Amino acid sequence: MIGVMIDPPAAIEALLFASGEPLEKKRLAGLLGIRDSELDVALGALAQALKGRGITLVETATEVELRTTAEAADLVKTLRESELSRDLGKASLETLAVIAYRAGATRGEIDWVRGVNSSTSLRTLLLRGLIEGREDERDKRRIRYTLTTDALAHLGLSRVADLPRYAELSAEAQAASAAETQDAA
Repeated sequence: MIGVMIDPPAAIEALLFASGEPLEKKRLAGLLGIRDSELDVALGALAQALKGRGITLVETATEVELRTTAEAADLVKTLRESELSRDLGKASLETLAVIAYRAGATRGEIDWVRGVNSSTSLRTLLLRGLIEGREDERDKRRIRYTLTTDALAHLGLSRVADLPRYAELSAEAQAASAAETQDAA
């Protein structure tokens, strides 16, 4: 094992929690430095350890993920509904503005402009249906976020170009992106 100080089931739990998305079994085995058969045993032990708790292990033939249990569905629904009823905070509004004026932006671009991690703000905006994510045409590994019609309606606009100083600020954002791309090359 690669310097893992905890047992494989606990290490798998930590990796799945940190990733927040399904992980391929082959990748998990590689990260832990164990064989597929050892991974299967560790996954079984983790699934058993999670019995009666609020999260469960969901497994396909090739991937594994941590999810909330079916028994917790009503609680999770209540949480989501309460998140949606709150006003958008400053961070979410900043994120929405970056997406609007950049005519779509990746999380990396949003983080660069704001100077902080924007994952939570993006999640909030996605849950509320104010933005949508699509595969970036230039780099299929990234998601490019754009405003939805709901966002425009929320802002009282019929099109993005109606935003205050849109032409000026959008042009500056595009110039900054071009300069950043040129510096990277």
